[in-house]
Order: sequence, then C-alpha cells, then structure tokens
Amino acid sequence: MPELIAVHGDITAQQVDAIVNAANNGMRGGGGVDGAIHRAGGPAILQDCIARFPTGLATGDAGWTTAGDLPARWVIHTVGPNVHAGQRDRSLLLSCYRRSLEVADELEALSVAFPLISAGVYGWPKADAIAAALQAIGAAETGVREVRLVGYDEPTYRMIGDALIDR
Repeated sequence: MPELIAVHGDITAQQVDAIVNAANNGMRGGGGVDGAIHRAGGPAILQDCIARFPTGLATGDAGWTTAGDLPARWVIHTVGPNVHAGQRDRSLLLSCYRRSLEVADELEALSVAFPLISAGVYGWPKADAIAAALQAIGAAETGVREVRLVGYDEPTYRMIGDALIDR
C-alpha cells in the first residue's frame, strides 16, 4: 500500500509524477478542480484530451494526458459520479481511485496527488468521499509509493488528516 499523506493546498502546485483530475464525461475542461487544472496546465492538456478522448470517458473510468505547464509529469483524468444527476453508486467512486492507480502504474508513476473525487460540485458527501478514497487506495495493488490526498480548504484538509489518523 502506498504511503498516504494529507496535503493542504492547490492540487495544481503538487510536485508529483501525476495529479488526478476530477473531470466530466466530455473531457473538455469545466469548473472546480477540472477548470483549475486546465487553466494552470495550459492548452496542451485540452489538446491532448481531444486527441486521446474524442468521445470522452465513462463515469468511473480514467485515462491520462500531458500535464502541460503543471509541475507534474501527467494528468490522470477520472470521471466521478454526479449525485445531482442521480449517480449514487459508490462502486463508481471506488472505481475512479482504482482506475486512476492502474493508469498511474501504466505510466510507472511513483507519486500521485488526488483531489476528493465527486466531493465538490458533484455533491458526494465529503466524509464518505474520504472513506471511499482510503478504502480504494488501501485495497489497491499498485507500484505507486506515495499518494497525496489534497484538501483545497482547511476544513477538508482537517477531515482528511483526521481520517488518516483514525484508520
């Protein structure tokens, strides 16, 4: 199991092999984490998304692109379930973490930074999003050595840190 670390900050500033993007199905940028990654990484990410994912990605799946101008080497895009659209199947959320780590292994990435997938505008309850992340990462057979769970705001960072202590 990789070392799990809670980080308070901006996922786009993480100096890791790969950062994970909580993308939408269309893979053309958006709001929240997705928009921040596309803005910070520049147009190369969108160009790679268009080339690699002409029809987008299914919920629960993951794929990679260049990281453009970001300090990471790659962006692993994953599409989490959208509670507001009626997607409440937790196995889709677990799949996002599992598939992202599988993609990281394909890239031979040793360090990966994750946001809390689906816990923003997609409405997944934060406490369960954290529990799902810990469950999926803890069960993964992966070569990734370090996983950062990045909380953008202080309360989310504290929730992640408390969950790591309690596990």
